Amino acid sequence: MLEVLRQEKKYLINLEQYYYLSCEFGKLLMEDIHSSGDGYLVRSLYFDSLNDRDYEEKIDGVDLRKKIRLRNYGADSQSAKLEMKQKQGIMQKKRSLTLDKAQSHRLINGDYSVLLEDNSSFAGECFGVMNMQCYRPKAVVAYTRKVFVADENEIRITFDHHIKGSESNFDIFSDDLVENMIFDPSLVVMEVKFNGFLLSYIKDIINTVNASELAVSKYCLGRAVGKEHTFL
Repeated sequence: MLEVLRQEKKYLINLEQYYYLSCEFGKLLMEDIHSSGDGYLVRSLYFDSLNDRDYEEKIDGVDLRKKIRLRNYGADSQSAKLEMKQKQGIMQKKRSLTLDKAQSHRLINGDYSVLLEDNSSFAGECFGVMNMQCYRPKAVVAYTRKVFVADENEIRITFDHHIKGSESNFDIFSDDLVENMIFDPSLVVMEVKFNGFLLSYIKDIINTVNASELAVSKYCLGRAVGKEHTFL
């Protein structure tokens, strides 16, 4: 089980700003080893309760809230990570465990007993939450992610673009996953993640573009059709 506790700030920028910032960060930071060109594919299957508790708490701005997702990196992936993200004030706590492809398919199909095969307390917690609150797969969100990293304060800067989704097909390992564009392709979500404090030279680069911090949820974007509105 992997656990991370950090601050996360999100900004909405356009493609011109994205290429400018990528160039500037590329001069000073390391690019993630999996990130080349415009980045790599990320697919996330989000689970929620029957009454969409996690979705509603996000919409309502509840300070202490969570989301549960199964994430891989496209159809060729041989494993996936089950992740629980919990917002705690200004901090984000993320815990995750790795499942192989067969275990992941069992989870996608509603067989949460697969989590009992892992002896970690986190797996047991996920099993309890997903069973007692009747969690079900609700939406797949996929996008291309470019990443820059700095060792200091575990800084990680991500650019997510070409965000697509599906509320009908939940197999994130599928070669034939039918997805629709759910976000303006001319816009990019930039996330700045760090522990402690953000280094001043990174702040200075971000401040060179007119980017406002905002609360944008890819999960809520993925539920736009089912909920009959777009969330931003």
